[in-house]
Formats: sequence, C-alpha cells, structure tokens
Amino acid sequence: VQLQASGGGLAQAGGSLRLSCAASGRTTSTYALAWFRQAPGKEREFVASISWTGTNTQYAESVWGRFIISRDNAKNTVYLRMSSLKPEDTAVYYCAASETETVVHNSYDIDYWGKGTQVTVSS
Repeated sequence: VQLQASGGGLAQAGGSLRLSCAASGRTTSTYALAWFRQAPGKEREFVASISWTGTNTQYAESVWGRFIISRDNAKNTVYLRMSSLKPEDTAVYYCAASETETVVHNSYDIDYWGKGTQVTVSS
C-alpha cells in the first residue's frame, strides 16, 4: 500500500486545515488508518486513528475535541480535519496504515507509512 498525504501548509493559531491521504496499491485488504506527527527535535507521536469501517476512532489527548479523522473507502482516502490550531501542532504529519480492522496508536503496529506533509501554525 502506498500512501500520499496532502493538504499541509501554513495556518494561524485558531485556524483550520484539512489533510488528506490517498492509498493506492493493494487496497483490497482491510486496514486501519492513522495520522502521526513529528515536531522538530521530538519523537514521532500518535495523533488519530480510524478503523476499517470508520465506526471506531481514537485520538491523542492533545488533539481531542479539535481534530476529526474520517475516511472514504470508496476513494481509499483518509482525512484529518484540524481546527482550533495551536503553534504546538506544528509538525510533519504522516499518514499510516495497518493491516488490521481496529484502530491503532503504536508505531510498531504500522505496516505502511506515507511521506509527511508539513503543517506550520503561527501565533
């Protein structure tokens, strides 16, 4: 599975951005999707995950209530709607997939990583 993220950019604090990630390749199997992020000088961290059916979602505490993850299996695409952005949300955001139906939040459960997309939030 290949993952291609888009939608990153510059936003002001309090603003919004929407990230998209399109999956291609062996997309006939079921897989959970997730977003991770890595800020400069920090380790990669979990942001949000969604199950294969979209029924279950999981969020990091730092983004709870501000970010919404969703997916469209017909388009093999996952989205991350980010609202009330804060400067501490500045990071490279990575789309990820795991060959499981349930949500995932650990890096070691990820089978496929996409290239990151930069999100910068100015104060």
